[in-house]
Amino acid sequence: MRIRVKDVLDLLAAGVSEAEILADFPYLEVDDIRACLKHAAQESDHAILVAVGK
Repeated sequence: MRIRVKDVLDLLAAGVSEAEILADFPYLEVDDIRACLKHAAQESDHAILVAVGK
């Protein structure tokens, strides 16, 4: 069984607690939820390009 990272993040964003997610998806573990959050943080971390005047 699998659940997409996006689905876990959507549930968390909707206010569903980790405990509720784990109850609804018993094949998941707390570390799986933490991995989803880590992945989201890494994906949102990108360089900011700043134009420098001539």
